[in-house]
Amino acid sequence: MILNYIWIGFLVIAFVVACIQALIMGNTQVFPDIINATFEAAKSGFTISLGLTGVLSMWLGIMKIGEKGGVINTFSRLVAPFFTKIFPDIPKGHPAMGSMFMNISANMLGLDNAATPMGLKAMKEMQELNPEKETASNPMIMFLVLNTAGLTLIPISVMVYRAQMGAANPADVFLPILLATYFAALTGLISVAIYQKINLFNKTILGTLVGLTAFITGIIYFLSGLPKEQIATYSSMTASIILFSIIITFVVRAAIKRINVYDSFIEGAKEGFQVAIGIIPYLIAILVAIAMFRASGAMTFLLDGITYLVSLTGINTEFVGALPTALMKPLSGSGARGMMVDTMKLNGPDSFVSRLSCIIQGSTDTTFYILAVYFGSVGVKNTRYAVICGLLADFAGIAAAIVLGYLFFH
Repeated sequence: MILNYIWIGFLVIAFVVACIQALIMGNTQVFPDIINATFEAAKSGFTISLGLTGVLSMWLGIMKIGEKGGVINTFSRLVAPFFTKIFPDIPKGHPAMGSMFMNISANMLGLDNAATPMGLKAMKEMQELNPEKETASNPMIMFLVLNTAGLTLIPISVMVYRAQMGAANPADVFLPILLATYFAALTGLISVAIYQKINLFNKTILGTLVGLTAFITGIIYFLSGLPKEQIATYSSMTASIILFSIIITFVVRAAIKRINVYDSFIEGAKEGFQVAIGIIPYLIAILVAIAMFRASGAMTFLLDGITYLVSLTGINTEFVGALPTALMKPLSGSGARGMMVDTMKLNGPDSFVSRLSCIIQGSTDTTFYILAVYFGSVGVKNTRYAVICGLLADFAGIAAAIVLGYLFFH
């Protein structure tokens, strides 16, 4: 239901702002721009879904091999102590546990293309347990919010873009991104736990969070000791080795169990194709609304208003230049990425506002995109409080990114 209100809100605001621009400011081109933006967004939504088809087919094929070979069940048992506490409605040993673990692990390694198919598989498995098929269940909401928080240990894509833009040290944003995304994930977990009345002081949950904090601290310490120019290369290589090792482990384990690996892959790949087709209308709907909001000039008015209000308080307004990335991030991953690149082009990759834009880009994930894709793939229409908790995680990540940007680079 909340997606319905958000969708209508984008369209209404876009129409009102466009009318103001046309009637008061004399910008008669705004309406053609909006229409062109809707066509481009619809095309983009289909292109994204089409591109996702191959990735989904491949990874759901690999996941099917892992499932039949018993590796997914092994992963489920490994994460069961923690996951059973934050996902109490999922039975112990259920395949969804392993799929969720694989998805979250891929996200932490910055492997977006691998994470999405695993996440969609997890949603499908949780939907089988869901008594109300059009309403998001508690486990679905917890899982989605953890995804929107986008906990990333290795922000490969941001570092690659910085390198392409000629940054002196593309990896200099690594530490602040890692810290910001952790704050976002922690906020998301706590907010959902409050809604679902999950006891965060349970020794298993508390111990896991303390252990994860120590693990992240260790990674920061280890990578900070490397030559900075090698961090991006080292991180990318490590992530690729881990991913390739997972594929080989799945295949070898299935072969040892005398599972027909090829047929298992084909079975999973067919599921991936069907999932990708089902995503298309949901993705196009949200992208069209976002495109109209941007093309109408509503985003520009919003940023100008924020700059004015911040200046009244006497606070340094340099961070406002990075807010287009922050405001676009919950709405569109590609849009936020475009904002980040534009900021680096305009100000130089090593400027304060460009570095801050990069930290924001890596601090959280695309809430409404994930909402549309993940819930859309299983036909969920009533998202309950998922958007609220997802946006809280986004806000925490973006706020932390701004503070860390000033701390590290100002």
